[in-house]
Amino acid sequence: MESTIIYGKNAVIEALKQGDREFNKILISNNSRADIKIEQIKQLALKHGVIFQFVTKEKLNSLEPEGKHQGVIALIAPIKYTELEDFIETNRGEQISVVILDGVEDSHNVGAIIRSCVCAGVKGIILPSRRGVLINSTVEKTSAGAINHISIIKTNSLVNAIQKLKENDYWVIASDHHAEQNHYEIDYTDMNFALIMGAEHAGISKSLLKLSDFKVKIPMLTNFNSLNVSNATAIILFEAVRQRRQKCQKKSTR
Repeated sequence: MESTIIYGKNAVIEALKQGDREFNKILISNNSRADIKIEQIKQLALKHGVIFQFVTKEKLNSLEPEGKHQGVIALIAPIKYTELEDFIETNRGEQISVVILDGVEDSHNVGAIIRSCVCAGVKGIILPSRRGVLINSTVEKTSAGAINHISIIKTNSLVNAIQKLKENDYWVIASDHHAEQNHYEIDYTDMNFALIMGAEHAGISKSLLKLSDFKVKIPMLTNFNSLNVSNATAIILFEAVRQRRQKCQKKSTR
C-alpha cells in the first residue's frame, strides 16, 4: 500500500472514525499511554482492525521532525480526490457551496480553510493540481480531521472547473479587496455558490476574476488591509451561514 503519514490526535481519530481510508499501522509514543485521546485511538484501532505499536519519541520525531505529532503518527493511504463531475452529480438538487483555492501556498492555511469549510457546511474544496498546496500531512494535522468530512477536488484547470460549475447553476463569488461590494451585501440564501479565495500575496488571477459573477471585499476599519486568507474565508462563509439560518428562522415562525 502506498502510504503517507498523518499526525496529531484529532487527525488520527477522525480518520479512524470515518473508516474509508486504509491504515498500515499507528505509532504511539511510549509516554502517551495514559492520555485520554490516545486511549480513544487504541479503541478505534482495535474496532477497525488497525495495528498499533508503542515506539520511542525519537522514532516519531524521525518521521515528523518538527515534533508536532502529539505522540501519535499513522501510516495511511493518501486522501482520495473526488472528480468534479461526480461531485456535481452527487450533490445535485441540494443547496451547495464550494470553496476554490487559487494558488494558496501555505499548508497551514489550507488546513485551516478546510476546517472552516466543514464547520460552515461547505461540501467541497477545489485545488489546482500544479499551483498551490495539495493535501499533505501538515494540511491533515491543521484541519484537525476535518479533511475526512469534505470532498477534495483536484483539477488541472481552475478556469475549466469554474465554467463547469457555472454550467450547473453555481454562482461564482471572488474575494477581492479591490471590490466595490461588501461580502455581507450578497444574498447567499437562494443559490449554489463557489467562493474563490486567492493566494496569500498574489490574490486571485485575472482570468478567474473575469469568470466571477460577484466580487466582494471584507470591509476593514483601518488601512492595514492584510487579513489572513483562512480568516477571510471563514468570515465570508459564516456570513452565508448567518443569512441562511436567519431565512430558515423566519420561515419557521410564519
